[in-house]
Amino acid sequence: MALAHELHEALIGAEQGHVLERWERLDPAGRARLERDLARLDLRLLQELRACARRKPPVGSSFAPPPLFPLQRTGAEELHAHEANRLGEAVLRRGEVGFVLVAGGQASRLGYDAPKGVLPVGPVSGRSLFAYHAHRLLALRARFGVRTPWYVMTSPENDPETRRFFEAQGFFGLPPEDVFFFSQDTLPALDEEGRMLFASPASLFLAPNGHGGTMLGLERSGAIEDMHSRGLKTLSYFQVDNPLVRPADPLFLGLHALERAEMSSKVVKKRDASEKVGVIGRIDGQLGCIEYSDLPPDLRLARDATGELAFRAGNIAVHALEVDFLERITSAGLSLPWHVARKAMKVVGEQGEEREVLGFKFETFVFDALAFARGSVILEVERSLEFSPVKNRSGEDSPTSVRRDLCRMYAGWVRAARLPLPEVDAEGNHPVEVDPRFAETQDEFLARRPRRPDVHPTGHLYS
Repeated sequence: MALAHELHEALIGAEQGHVLERWERLDPAGRARLERDLARLDLRLLQELRACARRKPPVGSSFAPPPLFPLQRTGAEELHAHEANRLGEAVLRRGEVGFVLVAGGQASRLGYDAPKGVLPVGPVSGRSLFAYHAHRLLALRARFGVRTPWYVMTSPENDPETRRFFEAQGFFGLPPEDVFFFSQDTLPALDEEGRMLFASPASLFLAPNGHGGTMLGLERSGAIEDMHSRGLKTLSYFQVDNPLVRPADPLFLGLHALERAEMSSKVVKKRDASEKVGVIGRIDGQLGCIEYSDLPPDLRLARDATGELAFRAGNIAVHALEVDFLERITSAGLSLPWHVARKAMKVVGEQGEEREVLGFKFETFVFDALAFARGSVILEVERSLEFSPVKNRSGEDSPTSVRRDLCRMYAGWVRAARLPLPEVDAEGNHPVEVDPRFAETQDEFLARRPRRPDVHPTGHLYS
């Protein structure tokens, strides 16, 4: 079995001759597997990635805070928010919004061998991350009687298991035809000499192309055509690891619509100047995300006229995008810059031995599309009500902290309703949970009648 001549020459031209040496040592089954990996590669892109790894990443020369629609509002801003809420509800009622969930990650860092969306986070129900998001969409369907097209981005690593989980859960009560799965692309990782790495003797070491790849994945999967067929105009983009996210927020969608924006963002106030998160701001005049390490210390500490941090708009990866904008920036391939991460990776060496090497992974980031948007709204929201991601095994942003934040939020609603709370548990939480189908906000909870919790051994559940 010989490697196709055209592919052979292309590998030589891309300075990947070591792949051919590997090929010669493989049995027929191994050669077939490797050829499948190689046939999917864009070797011209590979050359571009090699050049990116050699270049020093650009850093902006000037930074400015973004125009924020703030949490603390003037009377005029409150009137504007009221108008936006009404318009946002109208947009949702017309069924013009689709929902894009980024769910390509595994929960292996959390000690859980499954897609991250399968992770149980409900403090009383044990409800999974996927279920939390699905129940928010079900609440929208019940409120306005509309369909909620849900575009779920997986990865080659977790796509089959994600689909099986949805099927086993009966799609959480959503119509299966309204759930559109698509997988993000992967790219070869390179060693410090620019050579492709191997995950096994017969397979390349491939890594996801970043959350910016969501946009290209939507275009290549046919999802954009599906959006047009459904009459969708706006997309609500969010990530699987945050159970507090509100994908159908009328205020956010209404502000976005009033501005006639193409891409908008939600942000939370940084805890303090030293919190190592990217902030939304202007970089050399263009809107984008400023990495913590790129922001000079004097700007990091700067305060505005209200005494707040000037650069406080912490990026939480929640966006609204116009379908036409998405189509425009993906029509000729994705026009986003590559970000290069130098990391230690466990690979298989030339003699089949496992070893750890330093090399490069390549990603695109969805927030870089802000620079191309004609119009944008940056809405500041309350962290305790809308952002508590699960990223780490312990400490902040862990399953423990997520359950704590859910309990604190729901306990606040119960106190406001002057209802009894369950006793504090071993972690110091009042174990109480509100199904998003019952209420998504405190105001909705206070308006619901009756409000009697189901009492479980693990706490109180309002559903």
